[in-house]
Amino acid sequence: MDRKMKPYLLRRGAEEGVPPKLSLDYGQALNPQQLAAVMAGDGPALVIAGAGSGKTRTLVYRVAYLIDLGNDPGTILLLTFTRKAAQEMLKRVGLLIGSRSERVSGGTFHSVANMLLRRYGRPIGLEPGFTILDRGDAEDLIGVLRTQLGLHEKDKRFPRKGTIAEIFSKCENTLRSMEEIVLGEFGHFSEHLEDLEKLKRAYQAAKRQRQLLDYDDLLVKLRELLSGDDAARRAISQSYRYILVDEYQDTNRLQGDLIRKLAETHDNVMVVGDDSQSIYGFRGATFRNIMEFPEQFPGATIYKLEENYRSTQPILNLANEIIRGAAEKYSKRLFTQKLDGPLPVLVQAGGENAQSRFIAQKILELREEGVPLDEIAVLFRSSFHSFDLEIELSRRDLPFVKQGGFKFIETAHVKDLLAHLRVVENPLDTVSWTRVLLLVEGVGPKKAQDLVALCLKTERPVDVLGEAGGRSSRALKDLARMLEETARPGALTPAEQVSQVYDYYLPILKDQYDDYPKRMRDLEHLYTMAERYHRLEEFLSDLALEPPDQSVADVEAMGRDDERLVLSTIHSAKGLEWQCVFVIWVVDGRFPSAYAFLTEDELEEERRLFYVAVTRAKRHLYLTYPINVYDKTTGSVLSKPSRFLDDVSPSLFDTWALVEEDGSRGWSGRGGE
Repeated sequence: MDRKMKPYLLRRGAEEGVPPKLSLDYGQALNPQQLAAVMAGDGPALVIAGAGSGKTRTLVYRVAYLIDLGNDPGTILLLTFTRKAAQEMLKRVGLLIGSRSERVSGGTFHSVANMLLRRYGRPIGLEPGFTILDRGDAEDLIGVLRTQLGLHEKDKRFPRKGTIAEIFSKCENTLRSMEEIVLGEFGHFSEHLEDLEKLKRAYQAAKRQRQLLDYDDLLVKLRELLSGDDAARRAISQSYRYILVDEYQDTNRLQGDLIRKLAETHDNVMVVGDDSQSIYGFRGATFRNIMEFPEQFPGATIYKLEENYRSTQPILNLANEIIRGAAEKYSKRLFTQKLDGPLPVLVQAGGENAQSRFIAQKILELREEGVPLDEIAVLFRSSFHSFDLEIELSRRDLPFVKQGGFKFIETAHVKDLLAHLRVVENPLDTVSWTRVLLLVEGVGPKKAQDLVALCLKTERPVDVLGEAGGRSSRALKDLARMLEETARPGALTPAEQVSQVYDYYLPILKDQYDDYPKRMRDLEHLYTMAERYHRLEEFLSDLALEPPDQSVADVEAMGRDDERLVLSTIHSAKGLEWQCVFVIWVVDGRFPSAYAFLTEDELEEERRLFYVAVTRAKRHLYLTYPINVYDKTTGSVLSKPSRFLDDVSPSLFDTWALVEEDGSRGWSGRGGE
């Protein structure tokens, strides 16, 4: 029988040509595109679910439909990225179809792999009682083996155990070699490639001997089982007659390969996802899985969900144009019944602080118009992009919660650099003195305490450091020299003082942190922040407006203290929505990041990230960018809006150039061409 025939022929034992009696009115509950996907026949199916198009609803009704047709619920496997997502979907299925849904197998890739390996793992040497190592345990085992192999005694610093675990994990999840991962992403450790290979072999041997699996091994070993044991592969594949996969665009190479093997005996696979929202390449996810699904499963039927239930049409028009420029995609055009709404606004600000003041003022206006604070979000490409805005929001008593990454001044490397500046500004700051001294090689807690005590007794603490003896003598002299240069009255601007400390601190940063290239960018941004200040005291005071250990602004909310404005990285905002969204730093060189210019794949992922940001907005959307901003990293002036807007018709958004009115913090916008 042709698997593309009428959907009702899916039902096991149904009399051919006689439609089953369904308990639900699917046509009433679903739009035509959703209905087509839900009632798909046997065989592989790819559901391209545009932003806000009811992806979860479609999956829930698909599971209910399969059960409604008379299929054994125990033969249905639903794979999601979180246990909570699987539980919520199956709960919704239960509300539709009753208790039969309880027998559906649902969970994450890793939880399903764990269950299958305990049941079928003996052919590959796994006893049912194997132990799963958490990330900390895995790192500790790597650390022990690193010491046993003498790799901790190298003249040139060997990666720390956490970094080594990350490298090993990327190799497994991307199905790429150690050489490719190290040279491509950890180039500063390339000289240790041979030793890393040796350590990985030792790590794998130790786990085998002790019946240990780390988190990645659950998928690696399942792949080994499915590849090497024909009987087990057939038994597992036949036990799951229908496989459904959520968020397929976020799967990695290993997960894609597992799906292919799990479906070997029937090809009844339905994957749901959106190629335009594939944004987790840094975690090992690959855009190629969803693009190559029709090649992996020949004869696959492609369904598209394009009706959006979140945003107004003006916002969707802009989103459609942004993604239209993608080099590779499944063509789709989002539409909605919400035809009316304001045009998105592209806002040009004179500088970063002008951008921050505009956003704070606009948020106050929106709140006066009745938009709750928790229905407003500010989204950004990188966590440090909101640093200046956080200061401005605190000044305006606007409470916020920040999601994604650390708050800028909570990061250890930023606190390190600021401690040096605080010592320059206030030589009596014992907390900062202690932090600074503990960064010096050869200085432990006792010596730091003694030096701080001596520094507080003199008007010239640098002399104490310069005269200190012991094995840390030379390093302390270097510190004293830098502090004296940086503290010269009136000689340096705050930005130049930041630069002076940065040059001194850079070797320490490289020694302390394996991911120092990323942290260097944060410190370079600190320099940019300091440029708008004339006095160091002013700069440090503004940084201290919010205590570094708080993630929510500790201010009253003017009678609405239960509301919090949301600040979020775009990665953390995926799947969420707000009435009003500001996307900041939409300037070429920051979004897309200058680092993404190196490869076409990275640039394309940045475009998809921009698309995700825009499609979070329900009604109001503001894209803001400062001009004439000097970027210390590239040595260039950032002055044009993101290249992703180059080919977008100006008719799709309003353009405002902000003009600060004399004597006030108000703004007037003038329309662009």
